[in-house]
Amino acid sequence: RVLLDEFPNQDELWLSLGHVLISMGLRNECIDAYRKAIAVNPQNGEAYWSIANIKNELFSDTELDAMRIQVENPRLADRSRIHFHFAFAKAMEDRAEYAESFRHYELGNGLNRTLNIYDANVISKYVQRCKTVFTEEFFAARSGCGSEIADPIFILGLPRSGSTLVEQILASHSLVEGTTELPEIMALATSLGNWDMGNGRRGYPEILTEIAVERYRELGDAYIEQTRIQRKLETPFFIDKMPENFAHTGLIHLLLPNARIIDVRRHPMACGFAIYKQLFARHRSFSYDLQDIGRYYRDYVELMAHFDRVLPGRVHRICYEALIDDTEGEVRRLLEYCGLDFEGSCLEFYNNRRAVSTPSAEQVRSAIYRSGMDYWLNFEPWLGPLSQTIGNLPESNP
Repeated sequence: RVLLDEFPNQDELWLSLGHVLISMGLRNECIDAYRKAIAVNPQNGEAYWSIANIKNELFSDTELDAMRIQVENPRLADRSRIHFHFAFAKAMEDRAEYAESFRHYELGNGLNRTLNIYDANVISKYVQRCKTVFTEEFFAARSGCGSEIADPIFILGLPRSGSTLVEQILASHSLVEGTTELPEIMALATSLGNWDMGNGRRGYPEILTEIAVERYRELGDAYIEQTRIQRKLETPFFIDKMPENFAHTGLIHLLLPNARIIDVRRHPMACGFAIYKQLFARHRSFSYDLQDIGRYYRDYVELMAHFDRVLPGRVHRICYEALIDDTEGEVRRLLEYCGLDFEGSCLEFYNNRRAVSTPSAEQVRSAIYRSGMDYWLNFEPWLGPLSQTIGNLPESNP
């Protein structure tokens, strides 16, 4: 705000202010900031998309006309065009014009795909490598070798699966602090992948078979120290909600055997379409194509099914639909898995005013509702590539 007093015509400053305000739950002030960014620069597509991303904010006819002009503007920069396509698609979706809505989601994703390289075979091969490394015998030989600290609660799965809702529920417990999507586990996996094992082979997860077992404890303790800066409250437990950590479930178990691991899962079509129509701030390049999303979902389920077999009971699974249908029952089971007493505040999670910076920031400030569970059916005629790619999923525990 101090900067804006001095530089009121900087649209990116207004945009940044809006992002902070929405994470704090200050909805009206946030929308006002985004609209000021648009007033300064009508070609700021991210500002339009940011309003659309609030989910339940509707565009006026005037704003709709302005977006239509921009998506047809041949001189518009690619990044802004992508934002305008997604914002316009959301506006059409809100007006139940589903064919036109999907057309713009498809155009936005198609353009995004040309700007980002993605090979679905990479994650599929990685899953097979994990299944080769992380066997029952591998874990048995390394039992209890990691850090003894039990502070972290990992919430993982796929984006748009309901993980922010589960985070908000747990963060409403007096003994648990919600942080954010922490990058430390992914960074650690990357660093391990860069180690030279001295025999001509490099790579993660294979390197975990070679390093000394005492390193597991050191790396686990290092994770605790690296994430300490994110902990502002003096609670015994904290949440690490990075969805992509599902790919590192084996590493988490090795380094932090006493940490809780929660896998949040959603109906594949509902989750897949929600991913497709979400323009993520970070590069999640699999999200730009329905077939790539289907492949990614299959690989995720296959990997988690493997950990269910080799580490039975280690991961607590929550199905989003079950959480909606029987909220209290699922919350009680969740708290029991985490070793926490039941607290009614967990059922009133929408009263928690903590900052939330994911696309679900506004949704988790409302009571649970069922209206969005089968929303993907409105777009079913165009989701054939997703459905066909998902096919019959590998067997997995519910």
